[in-house]
Amino acid sequence: MVHCIKCGADNPDDAEFCNKCGSRVDTKGVHEPYKRAKDECFGLPHGSSIFALFIGLIIIIWGITQVLKIEIDWWPFIVILFGILVIAGAVYGLARRRR
Repeated sequence: MVHCIKCGADNPDDAEFCNKCGSRVDTKGVHEPYKRAKDECFGLPHGSSIFALFIGLIIIIWGITQVLKIEIDWWPFIVILFGILVIAGAVYGLARRRR
């Protein structure tokens, strides 16, 4: 049985609309938070793609510094990038909750 969120009436499992009030009965939304969390990384949608872009950026910058013989201390740079990802995820999460 599926319960209507609006009026609380019992409906068959395959019902799309409530038999009592006619509002949409959506059973697919139950699993949405899990799907959203699975598709996110650092709290950002498609965050794994964003993370891959950051790793690619680090590799490209490292290659340029090797060709130009520039010495860079990499750990602070990497920590800053991870910090940016974490902050962006937190800001996105707060903005999503306000909707």
